[in-house]
Parts: sequence; structure tokens; C-alpha cells
Amino acid sequence: MRRELTPILPLNEELLPNVTLMICAYNEASIIKEKMENIRQLKYPKEKLCVMWVTDGSNDESNDILKTYDDITLVFSPERKGKAAAMQHGLRENKSEYVVFTDANTMLNADAIREIMRQFMKKNVSCVSGEKRVKARHEGQAAAEGEGLYWKYESTLKQWDNDLYSAMGAAGELFAVRMSHYREAPSNALLDDFMMSMLILKDGHRIAYTHEAYAMEYGSADTTEESKRKRRIAAGGLQSIWWLRSLMNPFAYPKVAFQFVSHRVLRWSITPVAMVALIPLNILLIILGANWLYSVIGILQLLFYLAALAGYLLERAGHRNKLLYVPYYFLFMNLNVFLGVRYLMTHHTSGTWEKARRG
Repeated sequence: MRRELTPILPLNEELLPNVTLMICAYNEASIIKEKMENIRQLKYPKEKLCVMWVTDGSNDESNDILKTYDDITLVFSPERKGKAAAMQHGLRENKSEYVVFTDANTMLNADAIREIMRQFMKKNVSCVSGEKRVKARHEGQAAAEGEGLYWKYESTLKQWDNDLYSAMGAAGELFAVRMSHYREAPSNALLDDFMMSMLILKDGHRIAYTHEAYAMEYGSADTTEESKRKRRIAAGGLQSIWWLRSLMNPFAYPKVAFQFVSHRVLRWSITPVAMVALIPLNILLIILGANWLYSVIGILQLLFYLAALAGYLLERAGHRNKLLYVPYYFLFMNLNVFLGVRYLMTHHTSGTWEKARRG
């Protein structure tokens, strides 16, 4: 497939569009200074960039700290309704055609805004997803390293989706929308960023993906904290599948249906169930005297689960083996889908969630 060429930005910076960089934050006082220093390093004309902080519900020192910066816009409401509601609150105050969303605890590369604006110059692009990168605060931090491996895999899939037609959604750490094609996500959306981007896609516009604009953050402190995130993501994924079920119709969405089903629907619904069913079905086939190939597959399955168990036991003991940690983290992710079902049943009316502690 021929790769789409990325347009060139105008050399005259006065021709660059006005952009709002929006940070929705809940009780992030400890990270504000570092985030503002990171924003100062962005290579985009300062007169073209409006920095907006939305701190709905924050009851720490966030607002007091932010008021010391005279070059930002602060939007606040005392009631905490969740990130989707905070984004909508901020957008009501926005005056730019392009809005870049990022989290308080993620640091952007200097060229991030420029690269995102470059992507908007492509045909029919109304949403741009940057790359999420995860790093461990110290060597041997298994949860963070496992999360980092997962996001490298996810980034590869997003690049393939982008090359085929469009990325399947955006992650809240770094993405942008064209406001003239913006669609409001439900206020109780657990994956507000994903829903917002997919509603734009549903309207016939593309989501571009670029690894040249990235957000770096520390991984979860441990697997208990990471499980909080995985449960919420799984719950939000199932919620989104139902809301976006019309995208699975290949007659209405011939280009999107295959990508949406293969990348999102199967992962959040069928894959975990299939993994559980695979073991007894394979045992049954062996008992019934099926082809020898199923015996080989059964042995490979057993070795995989034993490797995952070994990875788990080593991680609990404070040791780590990358080879064994991969199967453990894979099972860990899929098991959290089942926990996500329970999470969805208890959180479906609210877009708020408990923050996972970072390493």
C-alpha cells in the first residue's frame, strides 16, 4: 500500500492556525509546575497557543497554583462530574478551531503541536491521535515495563490502521480535534477520548495517527494500580462497543467495519471469553481422539500458562524476567476484562473513576 505523504507546514508562522491546548485535571497540584515547564518547551508560536486548564471538582491546591500563571486560561467548577463533563466545560470556553487534549501527568515532545497540525492538513482528517509512551521510574518496575510493552504493540496496530484508512480511536494522553467536526461524547462515557474520536469517524471523517507527536508518562506503580486502569478501560470499551455498534455494519461503513471489529470489538469482548473456552475445548478434542495437532496445541497452551504463572510468581517475589512477564501481562489484561464487566455495572451512570497511582 502506498503511504500517504504528510503535507509541509507553512514557513510563515503567522499562517499557522490558533490552537487550544486543554488539560483536564483533577487534584494534580503536585505535577502542575513540571507540566507548565514542559508546555514552555513546545515549539509552537506562543501567540497562537492558548493553554487551558480545566480543574472541575479539584479540592487540592491546583487552582491556587494555576492562578500564579498569567498566560493560561483556568476553567473551574466545584462539582466533579468526570473527565468527559470537564472537557465539555472547557470546550464551551474555547475559541480555537483546533483543540489538543493532553493529561496533566504526561509530557509532550517539543514538536508535538506542530506535528499534529501537519496531520490536519491531510485529506478528510478531523481528529489526530498522538502516540502514548510509557516509561518505568526505575529499572525492574514490572507493571510499568509491561504497560510499556503493551503500548508499543498498540501503537503498531494504530499505525497499521492509519495506513489502511483511519486509526480506530484516540487515547486521552494526546489527541486533537477539529471543532467544526466535533461531536460531544456522552457525559457518562468511561472512555471519553475514544468516544469523542470515534463519533468524528462515524460522521465520515478520518482519525490520523502520528508517532512524531507523543506523550510520555510513568507507568502504574504496581499491578494493583494497573488493574484499576485496565478495569476501567475494559468497562469503557464494552460501553463504547454498544454505543458504536452501528459501525460494525459493513454495508453502512465498508472501510471502518473491518478495522473496528478486528481491532476493538474482538479484543474487548470475544478474545477473553475465547481464551477461557479454548482450554476445555482443546482438552475435549484430545479426549475424543482428534488429530495429533490438537495435542501439540494443548501442550503449547500449557507451557504458555505455566510461563505466565512463573512470571506472576517472580513479579510477586520482587524479581522480573522479561520473557516470562509477557505471557503474564497478556493474561493480566484479559482477566481484567471480566472485572471490567462488574465495573461497568456499577459505574455506567458516571464518568468519574479512581485514579491509578503512577510509579
